[in-house]
Amino acid sequence: MAKINFGGVEENVVTRDEFPLSKAQEVLKDETIAVIGYGVQGPGQSMNLRDNGFNVIVGQRESSPSWDKAVNDGWVPGETLFPIMEAAERASIIQYLLSDAGQMAQWPELKKRLKPGNALYFSHGFGITYNDQTGIVPPPDVDVILVAPKGSGTSLRRLFVAGRGLNSSYAIYQDATGRAQERVVALGIGVGSGYLFETDFKKEVFSDLTGERGILMGALAGLFEAQYNTLRKYGHSPSEAFNETVEELTQSLMPLVAENGMDWMYANTSTTAQRGALDWRHKFREATTPVFEELYERVSSGEEAKVVIEANSKADYRSKLEEELAELRNSELWQAGAKVRELRPERVGEEVKG
Repeated sequence: MAKINFGGVEENVVTRDEFPLSKAQEVLKDETIAVIGYGVQGPGQSMNLRDNGFNVIVGQRESSPSWDKAVNDGWVPGETLFPIMEAAERASIIQYLLSDAGQMAQWPELKKRLKPGNALYFSHGFGITYNDQTGIVPPPDVDVILVAPKGSGTSLRRLFVAGRGLNSSYAIYQDATGRAQERVVALGIGVGSGYLFETDFKKEVFSDLTGERGILMGALAGLFEAQYNTLRKYGHSPSEAFNETVEELTQSLMPLVAENGMDWMYANTSTTAQRGALDWRHKFREATTPVFEELYERVSSGEEAKVVIEANSKADYRSKLEEELAELRNSELWQAGAKVRELRPERVGEEVKG
């Protein structure tokens, strides 16, 4: 573990320099890892672990699309792919990667399969942090650990295949064996993390729920809609409004921010853009800070967890969700986006060279 200074604040991080893949393989050489769930995080984490040489099996509900997807990804029924509870019984490390609702539903049965010395692994602190609502209270004789990749399972896999890593947080809730630290770090390296930074279950879920509802998804979608609608109101075409709102951000500016930071991106735009962006950022920060304060309070109080649990427990949740997504998909903003994506040229450089 290394101490890294982030703007004057020291944090514990683990990189591949002090914890290479070979060390992770040695730590887990006698372990069987069962990845329970093959939805959002399960495919990427399990395939990365498999490709990194760990002993991995998958547990998934039979006769489901996710079971079929696992088969298509090379998991063999009866050898490396099993029904959920059978996989749990075969493993010493159980990666509990079902949805939050799925974790709640399966917990009473899964808890019966936990053996002393097992490790129970999460990629989200929801079930443990809000256990007064979820009922997920692990027995005292198992390690309870977390590795949370900072991105989707799809991104985790895509970056891994490209020879890169997605940063992850890690946490220990319960160390029953004295090996929780080396287990969690080894698993973090094994699933394809670029580097690991230390947190705890509560901070992970508070930051995650705030981020998802905020800048990563909810706020971003709302800002897209507000700017797009304003431009359209004043006579700009759908193509122009979409390109100025979404396309330029996602295709041009965000890659620059990711590579070198916001200051570098500002320095490499026109002076007109620089001046306006530097001035207006203060207005947007002051306007949205109260919203983020309200959001964080709802997350930390458990109100957002209550909303999620109640919504997911309704029989018509999936149909209602599809209605909401269809409304988004069919809006002029995202219909314009679909058309813009169709019009993106491929291999422009080759075309010019030709």
